[in-house]
Amino acid sequence: MKKAGLFILMTCLSWSCTENLMLEPVSEISNANFWKTEDDATAGLYGMYVRLRVPASSSFFCWGEGRSDIMGPSYLGAVADFNLYYDNALNATNSAVTYNGGNTTWQNLYSIIHHANLILRNVPDITFRSDATKNDILAQAYTMRAYIYFLMVKTWGDIPLVVDPIESVDPLTTQKVRTPVSEIFAFIKEDLDRALELYPTANLTEDRNTWSKPAANVLKADVFLWTAKRLNGGEIDLNVALTALNDAEQSDVVLLDNFADIFEYTNKGNKEIIMAVNFSELEVTLGTQRRESRFMYIHPAIPPNISPWAKAKIGAPSPNGGYWTPRPEICDQFSSEDQRKDASFFQIFTQNEGDDSTFYATLAYKFRGTVVGGSRVFLDDVVLYRYADILLLRAEVKNALGLDPSEDINAIRQRAYGPYYADHVFVPGSREQNDEVILQERLFEFLLEGKRWWDLIRFEKVFDMVPSLKDRVGQNHLLLFPIPEVTLALEPLVTQNSGYN
Repeated sequence: MKKAGLFILMTCLSWSCTENLMLEPVSEISNANFWKTEDDATAGLYGMYVRLRVPASSSFFCWGEGRSDIMGPSYLGAVADFNLYYDNALNATNSAVTYNGGNTTWQNLYSIIHHANLILRNVPDITFRSDATKNDILAQAYTMRAYIYFLMVKTWGDIPLVVDPIESVDPLTTQKVRTPVSEIFAFIKEDLDRALELYPTANLTEDRNTWSKPAANVLKADVFLWTAKRLNGGEIDLNVALTALNDAEQSDVVLLDNFADIFEYTNKGNKEIIMAVNFSELEVTLGTQRRESRFMYIHPAIPPNISPWAKAKIGAPSPNGGYWTPRPEICDQFSSEDQRKDASFFQIFTQNEGDDSTFYATLAYKFRGTVVGGSRVFLDDVVLYRYADILLLRAEVKNALGLDPSEDINAIRQRAYGPYYADHVFVPGSREQNDEVILQERLFEFLLEGKRWWDLIRFEKVFDMVPSLKDRVGQNHLLLFPIPEVTLALEPLVTQNSGYN
C-alpha cells in the first residue's frame, strides 16, 4: 500500500495473529468485509492494543525518560546513538533514531489513533447483545485516543489533529497542518469526558492491561495537572484533577507491601496496577520485547572477578546489554533503607586482591525480564499507571492548591522504608519545599518507568537538573522534541519546531 500523510494508511487495521487474540491471520481489513458484528468490534479493539505494544516497547521510555537526568553512558561508553538522548543532542536529522527496530517518530502513534478512529466511526452502527459491551469498547477507544494525543502533544507541541479514519490517498484528506496545543488539550478533555460517561462500570479489568474507568480517571488527572501547570489552568484544573484521583482510588487498588513484587514477571496484573501494556511469551517477537530494558541490562562479557553472589543475582545476561544505564549520581541518592533501591537497580563491583573492590557497572533491575530456556527475555509489562501514581499525583495537586500532601507522601514512604519509616516521616514545609520532596519521591518511586522527563517539565526543573542542559537555560525549545526530517518529507504541511530549524 502507498505511504501517504500521517503514515497511517499502511496500518488500515492490519495486525499479526497472536495466540490469545484468537484471530485468523489477516493483512488488511476494509469496511467492505469488516465492522459488521460484535466479534468484529472486539477484534478491532484487540488490534488497537496490539499496535500499542510497538511504541510502548521503547519509544515511551525514550520520550519520557531518555533525555532526563537519569540516564547516562554505561561501562561500554556512548554507543548506538543512545547518547543523543542523555546528551540532549537530538536534531531534525538524527531524531528518528531507529535501533533494533525502535522508532521514535510519531508513525506508530498515529497508527493507534487510526485504529481508535475506526472503532469510534464503525462500532456505533453494530448491533450488540449488550449495550454495556458496546459502550465499553467505545470508552476504551476514546481513552486510548486521549492518551496517545496527550503523549504526542507533550512530546512535539502542536500536532496534526486527526479525528476520522484516513481511508483515502487524496492529499486533501491525508495531509494536515499542526493544530495548536490548546486545541489538542481541549480535544483530549472532551474524549475523556465521553469515555467516562460510557464506561458501564467503575471496575478495573481482570488483567489490568486495557483501559477502564479508574485508568481513565488517572489519565484525566494527569492531563488536568499538566494543563494547570503548563497552560495556566490554575485552581480550576487542579480541582478537576483532585476529583478524578479520588474517584480512581475507589477501585480495587492497594500498595503492595514488597515494592519488587509490583514488577515481577509472574505477578502481572497485581492489585497495584491500574493500566499496563501487556507483553507475554509467544505473543511478541524478539524485536518487540522491551528494548530499553534489554539495553540497560548487562552484556554477556561479565568480568570474572565479581562475587559469586553478584553472578547469581545477574543470572542470564542480555545479548544487547550495556548500552545505557542509570547515572551513578542518581543511584547515590537512594538510601540503603529504601527497599526501592535494590528493586530498581543493581551495582556491580569487581573484587581486587585483598578486600578491595572497584565499581564496575550499574544495571537496571526493575523490568529485568525473565529467563526462558537459559536466555533472558524482556517481556515485562509497561506500566502506565499504578496506585502510587494516584498518591503522588494527588500530593502534587494538593500542594499546588495549598493543601497538606503529607498523607499521600507518607503512604509511599511507609511502604518504601518499612521498619525504618519512623526516620523518614514527611513533615510539610513551604509549598516550594514540599514540591522538592514530591519531585524527589517521584524519582525514587518511578525510576525507569518513563515519567522523569515529564516530571521535570511540570516542576520546571529541566534546566536545573539535567546535566547536559544546565548551560542551556532559556533554550525552551528543548522542552519539545524535534520533528524528524523523515516526517517533514512526508508531511509537507507540517513545520519544524522553532529552535530546531
